[in-house]
Amino acid sequence: MPHTLLSLVTAELATPADPRAAAMAGALAAQYPDASRAVLFYGSCLREENLDGLMLDFYLIVSDYRAAYGKRWLATANRLIPPNVFPFEHNGLIAKYAVLSEADFARLNSPAADNVSVWARFAQPARLLWAADDLARQRAIAAVAGAAPTLLSLARPMVREQDALSLWKTGFTLTYGAELRAERKGRSLSIVDADPDRYRRFGEAALAQGLPLSPEPDQAAALWRRLQRRGKWLSVVRLAKASFTYAGGIDYLAWKINRHAGTAIQIKPWQRRWPLIGALTLLPRLFRGGAIR
Repeated sequence: MPHTLLSLVTAELATPADPRAAAMAGALAAQYPDASRAVLFYGSCLREENLDGLMLDFYLIVSDYRAAYGKRWLATANRLIPPNVFPFEHNGLIAKYAVLSEADFARLNSPAADNVSVWARFAQPARLLWAADDLARQRAIAAVAGAAPTLLSLARPMVREQDALSLWKTGFTLTYGAELRAERKGRSLSIVDADPDRYRRFGEAALAQGLPLSPEPDQAAALWRRLQRRGKWLSVVRLAKASFTYAGGIDYLAWKINRHAGTAIQIKPWQRRWPLIGALTLLPRLFRGGAIR
């Protein structure tokens, strides 16, 4: 009997991860005792056997932003320009984690999202390493299960071949163009090629259940242009915001710009002293490097 998309997502999220990553997820949740609902582990580190020296990626899902933060401005920043991103260390491992409310996590995995950043990631493999209770677990699973249909429905008008793998490859190519990504050209295709069986099963299950209504081709092309413009500008704004939320954020910003634009920025002492002004002076390098158009 064919698996439903929800059952495939549920099983994948429950697949055991590296015990050190699982312990890190629990420690991360403990930092927000009044708000933590779920912790998801995603990204390239899922495929690594040795996590030492790598930057792990997590999403922390919270009940709401006011409950998560003692500082009102952090809650406001997270609500207006989600997510906030912070560094985290635990038992010799380093990570960065993004904070989203349950409501925002569900919305940003759906066609209602105004940018690709969440559903493009959670259409790929992830692990649900911690949940506050069964309701939190089910809400996280349901949100992630919306990511693949969102990607495939928006890719559908943009490709002639309507098989699952062609839709995935087109979708990832389009999403990579809608963000500032440091990976080499062709990385979007290699995601599918690395595990075609997974993407075929998930894609066929999504097609079998029925995708959200796709726009007409002309409307879809215009929508993708808007997503690309908005996604790149949001990336810039989030990087600037990280100069406040991220310890050593100005160095993090310089690292990201160097990767995206091929620059060799060295942070000056005054830029560390006034990180927002320093961030604003660095961002034009993205434009000169061609990462923003």
